[in-house]
Amino acid sequence: MILKFLRLLKILTVATKYGLDEIAVTSLHAPRTARFMNTVFFWRRITSPRAIRLRMALEELGPIFIKFGQVLSTRRDLMPQDIADELSLLQDRVPPFDSDLAIAQITASLGAHPNELFASFERDPVASASIAQVHFAKLKNGLEVAVKVLRPGMKKTIDEDLALMDLAARLIERVWADSRRLKPREVVAEFDKYLHDELDLMREAANASQLRRNFANSKLLMVPEMYWDYCSSSVIVMERMRGIPVSQIDRLEAEGVDLKKLSSDGVEIFFTQVFRDGFFHADMHPGNILVSVEKETFGRYIALDFGIVGTLTDFDKDYLSQNFLAFFRRDYKRVAEAHIESGWAPSDTRVDELESAVRACCEPIFDRPLKDISFGQILLRLFQTSRRFNVEVQPQLVLLQKTLLNIEGLGRQLDPELDLWKTAKPYLERWMGEQVGFGAMVERLRAEAPRYAHIFPQLPRLLHQTLERHAHSGTATRGGLPASNSDLMMALLAEQRRTNRLLAFLGAMVVLTGSLVAGYVVLHGA
Repeated sequence: MILKFLRLLKILTVATKYGLDEIAVTSLHAPRTARFMNTVFFWRRITSPRAIRLRMALEELGPIFIKFGQVLSTRRDLMPQDIADELSLLQDRVPPFDSDLAIAQITASLGAHPNELFASFERDPVASASIAQVHFAKLKNGLEVAVKVLRPGMKKTIDEDLALMDLAARLIERVWADSRRLKPREVVAEFDKYLHDELDLMREAANASQLRRNFANSKLLMVPEMYWDYCSSSVIVMERMRGIPVSQIDRLEAEGVDLKKLSSDGVEIFFTQVFRDGFFHADMHPGNILVSVEKETFGRYIALDFGIVGTLTDFDKDYLSQNFLAFFRRDYKRVAEAHIESGWAPSDTRVDELESAVRACCEPIFDRPLKDISFGQILLRLFQTSRRFNVEVQPQLVLLQKTLLNIEGLGRQLDPELDLWKTAKPYLERWMGEQVGFGAMVERLRAEAPRYAHIFPQLPRLLHQTLERHAHSGTATRGGLPASNSDLMMALLAEQRRTNRLLAFLGAMVVLTGSLVAGYVVLHGA
């Protein structure tokens, strides 16, 4: 209890030091309260902009608050633009923890000392972040690996700070009228989920394994292999990847990497993850991306750190693809209709009004190079439009928006002339063609075949049960049932004829489907 009180006192002290109370009071539009606070804290001299003060306060409060600021920076539907822009600068520059603690964690998790598990183990970490740090090692079979170790005591620290954040969120909801739109408790709950997902390193290893399988034959992206015999919830061991950080442009150019191709490859990787797989790396900042300069894999991206991934349903993918293509074609009416059809905008929304608002937001981005476009500003205006029409940004798309902004920043670094939309348009159109063409129909029929094979043998039994239910109804005269045995027999015969026609139709469809699939396999191979 004392430790919690001391932590709360530290938070209040830092908040006062950077004038966060002044930010809150200004947001509440309470000038008298603001004057009172300035009188109480007369020694303060607040000169820096509010966004910078907020970022500095979070950095001083430590790793958990830094991560919270990073999450807030992605919620541009909730945050003012200046604060969202400043919080996006937060970085996980955290001092490493003691190597003896890392060795103890490995020993407890994997059941043996690193000297017994590995042929060699480097005590000094090569990377350190708020959740874990990384050491290089070599397996006894000679393979070089990276060992990621969870910071000791993180769960307790996170739970305590989250409890304080939730308390603050409840207080904000009580005193701030606009908090209903900002949803502070929902934001804290979302942050809670992200953090606890990252605390389970086995989840990260599984994410990496899935992404590696998705890009198994890719010439664009490499994902490290996980060595499952050395993995647990607090320690994971993966293939060591060698490359140049994507942010080191001078080194990439010196090695002869084609930056324009690298830029367009990044866009294709993003849209492949989103629309083909519905499973995407959602933490694609430059610190998590390398570029290979090895001879066999030259110019390929290398993805690292898989603690945060996003998933999309078929409905989400279809909705997004329709909207993206409508944007590319400047068909803003279709964009408005898609929002209403999906239920994300109220059914009584006027299509022409929403169309006009979307046009005002998106028209400026076309026919211009990426260097002249601020997607952050475009997103901000779109979110403002969404609020005007009572459209809530869907939770499953928040990570997608964050990743798209990361792609924008990466593209701007590698090729300032890149037009993200023109690069993506051919890929999206090809993807849509694959979804609605004959080949897509055959693939869906093939995927559903096991289900049909399970249903068809049950049809005679289901028919028999239906007839028995009618027979046991006797001579009932209510509810639409026959009034005599003669009528019952006629009804049973009619039911049987309908069922026979249905079976004949289904049988014909099975034969036709089998023929189509067989023909497709013969022509295109299994």
